[in-house]
Amino acid sequence: MDTILQFVHIILHLNLYLGGLINEYGVWTFAFLFLIIFCETGLVVTPFLPGDSLLFACGAIITSSQLNIHCLVLTLIVAAFMGDNCNYWIGRFLGPKVFTEHSRLFKPKYWNMTKAFYAQYGGKAVVIARFLPLFRTFVPFFAGISQMNYPRYLAFSISSAILWVAVLTYAGYWFGNIPFIKNNFSIAVMAIIVISLLPAAYGLLRKYLFSKK
Repeated sequence: MDTILQFVHIILHLNLYLGGLINEYGVWTFAFLFLIIFCETGLVVTPFLPGDSLLFACGAIITSSQLNIHCLVLTLIVAAFMGDNCNYWIGRFLGPKVFTEHSRLFKPKYWNMTKAFYAQYGGKAVVIARFLPLFRTFVPFFAGISQMNYPRYLAFSISSAILWVAVLTYAGYWFGNIPFIKNNFSIAVMAIIVISLLPAAYGLLRKYLFSKK
């Protein structure tokens, strides 16, 4: 329980922790941030790591340092892109191995359904999921499992990585030090998390209401 509370505290006070890291390690902080974004997007077992809120906090904190915002954005774009593609290839490697006739959970018909979905909606799913916690981690994995055409996946992966990182990091850079946001940084971080979850919540609610009808 203490560990969970400590993690939540870190998420809500990213501005305090990042500032200390930047002051102590300077440009080497980029490596730490690269690792977090890579793992959050590239490993199915780490969807709990901060994504949207971390990008916003990075943009806000770097304004008071000597580090270059554009180098930071480029570093995190590469991290997001590499993470996505790592996740894709893990899924692509595991797909044929787990979906067998003898499996009770991973039946071939589910694999075929996944393939059909990504063949039709894969591009939209990759882009939209980039802005949704949890989905951001699992969609690339299932894109690999579905064996989505890789050149097509690659195009959506790099464009969504650029859009996601640039929008949130530059938003933090431009707006993160507005006095009201700076004095209520924890609330701003929570607002970003809630806003990023709204599309998924809307989709689930809409599906529920239609099922009731």
